[in-house]
Amino acid sequence: MQNIYYTKNVIYILHFVLLGVIYIVKNCVRLVRINKNLTQEELAEKVGVTRQTIGLLEKEKYNPTIALCLKLCQVLDKSLDQLFWMEEDKDER
Repeated sequence: MQNIYYTKNVIYILHFVLLGVIYIVKNCVRLVRINKNLTQEELAEKVGVTRQTIGLLEKEKYNPTIALCLKLCQVLDKSLDQLFWMEEDKDER
């Protein structure tokens, strides 16, 4: 199992272990952003982060804070569970 937590400006890979099953956090931010006709830059400006942060988040290579998740929900007009969820990590079996 891979758990990586680094400091600022480093990619985060987040796995959860619940009852012996490994989960990875997934999101549909890119799809919702495109449906709202927003660029990464526009979304980043609205939530107060860089375009690079949005890019990494959309590639699921960045673990956002709960504050950022809630800002994204507000700007994209979605609930937390509509934007983010956990899936079983099949690669770690």
